[in-house]
Amino acid sequence: MISNNFFSGFSFKNEKELFSEYLTENDFTLSGFSYGAIKAFEEALNSDKRVDKLQLISPSFFQTQDKKYVRLQLMFFSKDPKSYCDNFIKNVAYPSDIDLSKYFSLGTFEELEELLTYKWSEVKLQKLLDKGTKIEVYLGSKDKIIDSHKAKDFFRNFATVYFINEKGHIL
Repeated sequence: MISNNFFSGFSFKNEKELFSEYLTENDFTLSGFSYGAIKAFEEALNSDKRVDKLQLISPSFFQTQDKKYVRLQLMFFSKDPKSYCDNFIKNVAYPSDIDLSKYFSLGTFEELEELLTYKWSEVKLQKLLDKGTKIEVYLGSKDKIIDSHKAKDFFRNFATVYFINEKGHIL
């Protein structure tokens, strides 16, 4: 039995309810949104507990970005974290007009750095599959945070990928 089954995104808390139509709620499923997808994946991979399904909602996927992109993001965050996050939240919501302010919780430089530099590993994904865990990935075609088309191409060899038209990062 898993103690924490949902992992929140960067600068988010308690946003699980936003994904209720996609989530499987049981003792053997782990889920994570954006940055939380990294945390859920690592938990599933390293846990000795049974994990039947891993649900990755708009997983943070920046490994196709160059180092300059990462440096600029971190620099902008360092200069003014609140302004950076205000813009970030606006891009997360796009193309919807959902008010995400009640889920906002200012993230840290270290969290942002981790999500921007995290490398999804094909070897680790296969290891998780070999453990018997099924992986689902949910991506929006209009995501302004990640390149959802490149993420789809990467994850489709390891997961059932749901590519949702006219939806963004928050689906």
